[in-house]
Amino acid sequence: MQAVVDELIDNGYPGTTVERVAARAGIAKTTIYRRWGGLDGLLADLMAEHAAQEIPVPDEGNLDADLRALARGVVTSLRDPAIREAFASMVAAAVQNPSAREVLSRFLAARTAKMTVIIDRAALRGELPPRTDAAAVIRTVTALIYYRLFIAGEQASQDIADSAAATAAAAAHRPAIRDGATVANHGASARPGNRAATRPNSSSPPPNRPSGTRR
Repeated sequence: MQAVVDELIDNGYPGTTVERVAARAGIAKTTIYRRWGGLDGLLADLMAEHAAQEIPVPDEGNLDADLRALARGVVTSLRDPAIREAFASMVAAAVQNPSAREVLSRFLAARTAKMTVIIDRAALRGELPPRTDAAAVIRTVTALIYYRLFIAGEQASQDIADSAAATAAAAAHRPAIRDGATVANHGASARPGNRAATRPNSSSPPPNRPSGTRR
């Protein structure tokens, strides 16, 4: 797998080929095709291996601490120059290349699925409503980190991790990040006391005014 990482660092996703990886690894390209089916299968295995090896699921006893530990784990894993460069090349390629996007999406989906237990435990402790969208909270943490590192070009730091965790924790308490929130919001207009429900329709004719009233 190191040969794949080295190729991504040197040539990026567009320049990485099965032939180059095989030559760098000192193996026949038929070996790669037979085991992985091609470059995308090889990259998918690389990303899955990376996801499995790093960032254990935090269990600190409360939501804020768990999200902070998760965010710090993500940032720490990306402090490795080789991993960061390889990941950056995949992120850049995913914008325009469907195959790269599919590989990256599978990696992120696997990590998100692994970490949603953090939100489930928080709901059981009563820290969050039971219908909180666990995947959305976890995606908020990682999306903020990836944006600041790979789009804004900031250096990996604990401040970035803690900021992402705090933002995700705050978002988790908002109705918009709960399952079925849209339906609930539509139903709100029918509840008594809702100002939108009692506001006159602008297309309705005005009420009859007593005679002599100035217009």
